[in-house]
Amino acid sequence: MPLWIPLTIAAAFLQNLRSTLQKQLTGQMSAIGATYVRFVYGLPVAALYLLGLAAFSDAALPQPNPSFLIYAVIGGIAQIWGTVLLVALFAYRNFAVGTTYSKTETIQTALFGIIVLGDHLSLGAFAAILISLAGVVAISIAQSHLTLGTFWRSLGERPTLMGIGSGACYGIAAVCYRAASLSLENPDFLLSAGYTLAAVLTIQTVVMTVWLYLRHRNELAASFRTWRVSSLVGLAGALASMGWFTAMTIQNAAYVRALGQIELVFTFASSRFLFREKTNALELTGIALVIGGILLLIFVR
Repeated sequence: MPLWIPLTIAAAFLQNLRSTLQKQLTGQMSAIGATYVRFVYGLPVAALYLLGLAAFSDAALPQPNPSFLIYAVIGGIAQIWGTVLLVALFAYRNFAVGTTYSKTETIQTALFGIIVLGDHLSLGAFAAILISLAGVVAISIAQSHLTLGTFWRSLGERPTLMGIGSGACYGIAAVCYRAASLSLENPDFLLSAGYTLAAVLTIQTVVMTVWLYLRHRNELAASFRTWRVSSLVGLAGALASMGWFTAMTIQNAAYVRALGQIELVFTFASSRFLFREKTNALELTGIALVIGGILLLIFVR
């Protein structure tokens, strides 16, 4: 089995764990503050991981170049904006439509990968991504009690455009992270991915710290007041990012993000079997499509 597959599955599982931990911060800080703790508490973990890789391999750290810095900055800021747009959607009554459209991230990642890196997809892989995307949309519609008519009629509305914009930002971030790591031209892909992760988290931590200090100082205080849970969020987030960045260094970012949708399967399983939540036929259809698309991607990519 190619290494990127277990790395992506592990990253998706850890991301699901991070999201679960972040929910414990509800009421103690805003969604923006909960996003910030991912970076500020994840950075030390990423730095230690990078130093450990360098010591274990007895290799010098990669030397950044202009291309690396440009891709890292664009990717890091794009991820922040993707999160801001997604959070801003909740201020709208029909936010569910926007969040559903944000799920187009995988398709947009594929398009950006073609434009930026020339990472072309096979016909089978493209079909697999479309199938899993249909599953994701079906699950989102079922969970938010939308109708297909409402979904399609909302094209052009502000929440829809914000959702698509959020997906675009995440797609840009994924492709830029892969481009940054590859630009280092280091034969050790683990070291390249680890260095890129540490650099991006540094950029995101600095940018968000300055922003929160100027606009939301109470969120800065809350991030340190909740250090017990926040540090676990940072740890889980950093571990997940290690998997994402390494997988995207050795494989097309669109494939990685498509396989990463297995996170929805983990979420579905925990809600169904741990919390005994009821599911409907559309959700089950969506899960089947996601799993089918993932299996097709693995076998025909």
